[in-house]
Amino acid sequence: MREDRISALWIALGIGVGLVVAAFVLGRSLADIRKTERFVTVKGFAEREVQADLAVWPIQLEAAGNAVAEVSQQLESTRAKVLAFLTDKGFPPEEIASQDLRVSDRQAKEYGDSRNLLRYIGSATIVVRSKDVDKVQQVSRMTGDLVRAGVVLGAPGGSQGPQFLYTQLSTIKPSMITDATKNARAAADQFASDSGARVGAIRRASQGLFAITDRDQAAGGDAEGGQYYPRASDPNKRVRVVVTIDYLLE
Repeated sequence: MREDRISALWIALGIGVGLVVAAFVLGRSLADIRKTERFVTVKGFAEREVQADLAVWPIQLEAAGNAVAEVSQQLESTRAKVLAFLTDKGFPPEEIASQDLRVSDRQAKEYGDSRNLLRYIGSATIVVRSKDVDKVQQVSRMTGDLVRAGVVLGAPGGSQGPQFLYTQLSTIKPSMITDATKNARAAADQFASDSGARVGAIRRASQGLFAITDRDQAAGGDAEGGQYYPRASDPNKRVRVVVTIDYLLE
C-alpha cells in the first residue's frame, strides 16, 4: 500500500509539473502572438530621373491607285527615298529595318462605299532602331523634307513619333530598392515615435513594380482627319518604385 501511495504521489507530481510547464509554454506563445499583432504598415518610395538609351522610330508609308502594280511601284519608290534620307542623315544599315509591303482591295470589303475611291491602298513601314537618341530626336523633326520630296507618309509627321526607351533598369534596381526601404523605415520610426513605441524587425515586405514614365510630356496625341496619333515619347524618363513593409512594434 505504501508503495502504491508513493507511486501515486510521483504521478501526481509529474502531472502537476507538466501542467506548470504547459501553462508556461502557453503563456509564452500567447505573448509572442500578441507581439506579432502589434505592427505598422508603411510604404516607402524611390524615384530617379534617367535618360532614354534606345530610340525606336516607325515611319509609315502609304500609296493608293487602281492597279496593284501601280501601288507597289509607288511604295518601292517612296521607300527608296526614305532609305536614302535616313542614310544621308547618318543612320547605318543595321539600324534600319524595312517591313514587307501590304496592298488591300477596297472593293473586296463588304461595307462602305468605295466607288469614288482608288481601288487599292498600300502601306509599308520602315523602323529605325538606334541608341543615338539625340540623332533620332533631331532627324524625326525633319520629315518635312520627305514630304516636299513627294513622299506620302501614313501619319502626321511621318509616323507615330519616335518612342524613347530606357533599357538599363537592372543597373539601378538594387540602389532604388535600398532607398525605398530607407524611406519606409523613416516613416515607421516617425509613427513609432508618435505612439510611444519602438520599431522592431520586419514582419512582412513586398515590392511593387518599377514604373518608367515620361518626365515632362503628358500622355496624349494629335487628332487629324478623324484619326488619333500618339505623340512621340519624352527621352527624359522618371523611374519609380514603391515598397510596402510591415514593421513589428515593441
